[in-house]
Amino acid sequence: MAQRITEMADLPGAPGAYALAIRLAAPLALDRRRWRDVNLEAGLYIYCGSAKGPGGIGARLRRHARPSKVRHWHIDALTAAGKVIAAGAFIGGSECAILERLSRGRGTQIPVPGFGSTDCRHCSAHLAQIPDGRKLENLLRRLGADSIWLERSAFRLKQIQNF
Repeated sequence: MAQRITEMADLPGAPGAYALAIRLAAPLALDRRRWRDVNLEAGLYIYCGSAKGPGGIGARLRRHARPSKVRHWHIDALTAAGKVIAAGAFIGGSECAILERLSRGRGTQIPVPGFGSTDCRHCSAHLAQIPDGRKLENLLRRLGADSIWLERSAFRLKQIQNF
């Protein structure tokens, strides 16, 4: 059973994978040369990534949640423009396995082929757009997360919905 984490600092330092939920309040025009004419709609996105370096999953997720940072990865464009609202840590897991399970969900779409998966031979992308109104805690539990972090305002809601 997944452990609910109240502080990002408590996310596991173990290596593995993660699912990062980002809410875009407005459309986002991607500025990378590869996707210069691509716009992401406002909505809810989940990025599946890996964290195998120092500090593991927790360090990577804390970096993604920081509002100002040097852009290294595709996902940095979304985290700079949107709001990180939830994360699931999968100790020893694979971002490809998370995306595969996630993509089976009704209404899940791959909005930008190749986004976040330029070094992956299995996935068309590591970013999925999911329908609004999904209960993120339940979704992350079904995906098999070991730990789940939800943005503070989510704890004040009786039900986690309509982010």
